Amino acid sequence: MGLGTVIWLFAVVLVLQSCFFTVSAKKIYIVRMKHHQKPTSYSTHSDWYTEHLQSLTSATPDSILYTYEAAYHGFAVALDPKEAESLRESDSVLGVYEDTLYNLHTTRTPEFLGLERELGLWAGHTPQELNQASQDVIIGVLDTGVWPESKSFNDADMQAVPSRWRGQCEVASDFDPKIDCNKKLIGARFFSKGYNMASGGKELPSPRDHEGHGTHTASTASGSYVANASLLGYASGTARGMATHARVAAYKVCWKTGCSGSDILAGMERAILDGVDVLSLSLGGGSVPYYRDFIATGAFAAMEKGILVSCSAGNGGPAKATLTNVAPWIMTVGAGTLDRDFPAFATLGSGQKFNGVSLYSGKGMGKRLVGLVYSKSGNRSSNLCLAGSLDPKIVLGKVVLCDRGLSARVEKGAVVKDAGGVGMILANTAAMGEELVADSHLLPAVAVGRKVGDIIRKYVETDKNPTAVLGFGGTVVNVKPSPVVAAFSSRGPNMVTPQILKPDVIGPGVNILAAWSEAVGPTGLERDTRKTKFNIMSGTSMSCPHISGLAALLKAAHPDWSPSAIKSALMTTAYTLDNTNSPLRDAADNSFANPWAHGSGHVDPRKALSPGLVYDITPEEYIMFLCSLGYTIEHIQTIVKRPNVTCSRKFTDPSQLNYPSFSVFFGKSRAARYSRELTNVGAAMSVYQVTVEAPRNVVVTVKPSTLVFRNVGDKQRYTVTFVSKKGVNQSGRNAFGSISWKNAKHFVKSPVAFSWTHL
Repeated sequence: MGLGTVIWLFAVVLVLQSCFFTVSAKKIYIVRMKHHQKPTSYSTHSDWYTEHLQSLTSATPDSILYTYEAAYHGFAVALDPKEAESLRESDSVLGVYEDTLYNLHTTRTPEFLGLERELGLWAGHTPQELNQASQDVIIGVLDTGVWPESKSFNDADMQAVPSRWRGQCEVASDFDPKIDCNKKLIGARFFSKGYNMASGGKELPSPRDHEGHGTHTASTASGSYVANASLLGYASGTARGMATHARVAAYKVCWKTGCSGSDILAGMERAILDGVDVLSLSLGGGSVPYYRDFIATGAFAAMEKGILVSCSAGNGGPAKATLTNVAPWIMTVGAGTLDRDFPAFATLGSGQKFNGVSLYSGKGMGKRLVGLVYSKSGNRSSNLCLAGSLDPKIVLGKVVLCDRGLSARVEKGAVVKDAGGVGMILANTAAMGEELVADSHLLPAVAVGRKVGDIIRKYVETDKNPTAVLGFGGTVVNVKPSPVVAAFSSRGPNMVTPQILKPDVIGPGVNILAAWSEAVGPTGLERDTRKTKFNIMSGTSMSCPHISGLAALLKAAHPDWSPSAIKSALMTTAYTLDNTNSPLRDAADNSFANPWAHGSGHVDPRKALSPGLVYDITPEEYIMFLCSLGYTIEHIQTIVKRPNVTCSRKFTDPSQLNYPSFSVFFGKSRAARYSRELTNVGAAMSVYQVTVEAPRNVVVTVKPSTLVFRNVGDKQRYTVTFVSKKGVNQSGRNAFGSISWKNAKHFVKSPVAFSWTHL
């Protein structure tokens, strides 16, 4: 080969590498345009966006993935960083933000919530009247799609689809709208352009659910009654959603490895235009300013259209400050337990027997003790039972003790099985505390808490011949105490706006039975060939659709209520005592939980239907809140989509928002004063007295202490002053209390969080 040929080949390689890196450098950006500046020469905003993009960059029209109108003013586009910077410098552009990857927050519930006790009236409605009214309510679920064949989407006895509905079911190679949609499942769309661009892969373009998560959440919110439902025999009974007669529209925005912000925004855009009443999103990202949070921005547009947006709080607990979806116009939902459990047992050769949980449904181990091993190789990854970490020579025919963490719980069981183990004890570490989450493992497996885990670890390390056998106890109900705040449920304080107490409420989110996709086994592992029509899952992903369904019931009962009124009703009627009449506890360490863990408390749908009073908030008040955050006008316009926002009216403090809870900071000043306005949605001539609970070092004064509402719809204001007492060093300390308005029929409670060091 001559020198010239070598130089030529080298040049070709450089060109190819240059091309590769140019392509790979392309990222998805979401561009916020100054919507009102569209020249009249363009017939549509889409035409203007395309022309403007081409005038500033080398991007072609097909680089635009989505154009947004209802949820956002702008478009999603694939650009390299230099092109993005060119757009940022344009006078017609408010902002250019890189796309974000969001993640999913992964039959006894209705009875536990009181939905099955159909005695008496529900806020003046019989259950039959409420079911009838619910048929006019549409819940949009943004998730992994839907398995339409599930009986949870049976439309028996349902009337014609509301004429206002503008949605549709989209055709795909595995989805036929004529067969797969009906009067219950009235919408099914998919959005994958952002995901495909970011991942480089391409999944089957279809609204069909191949992951199971979306089917589970949709049926939790609004599944029809299904008799004899269970997960391989566990939790057997009648499955149903919260609002059994509400309609469901599925928007598939999440795929195998996540959910692209551009796809989520496109799904929210379409749902708003289609005409949903409630939006349910069991997914989230990190904590960022609201103008950079695509879910928060889309949710603001939905709220302005009268749509309540319910989102999962995240699974980052029990660590503090791990919340997502904290915008005040979003219902932020944490997770608690049910009064149902799935007991399992680990018996040691020492004679000790420990309780745990499991959903294992195969052949048991019998009664014979077998060897028990725990990472005798000293390899840390084998403690965790990570892939390839176990030595078959050591674990063959034995039960393996695995530490929880780093990898999925069911994956650890698969690793043990592959290495020849016959069983697994999955032991919590300090990070998980005493929380127990049941899984449908591929081999006999029992999950135990940290304390029991430590005892078993010590036994294995000190006994010359450690042995164990595992047993399984099926399903038990009426467990006490319950509910308990799930250890995984993300906690406050709210790191975006600490002046807003989050989460808002908790709902059932541990070991929840709901419909499942038959395209995937109950563990979600590729090797799991089992098929089930229902699955049991845990996460704030599961608690979120409970609240979405309850919001639909409230919308049916009170069609004229705003999203903030519905949200207030669910918050102020929530309870903070468990079924032993003790304050709610935290599964992480069995300590008493606080509002940073449970918000206002656990939802109580019966009381929420008739709350007496509500804290209502208008879109204009939310704008005043945003103006108090120190955002630029451009940032605020990004969220509210109004060209004439001036911030001439704003709150002196974000805490002045008419929120149903309080978050008080004592910094340089020892005093804080806030006003709130209550709207009477109960009877005329209602009188309420105030009740205050506060820590000993805080003096709370409420004026007036009595509120009189002569008519339905009347509004009354009150002012509350919080004063931190002198002479006590409270630096770095937090405390909690409440302010409640009560009469003979209603108890309207707002939690209060106190902090002595600003976050």
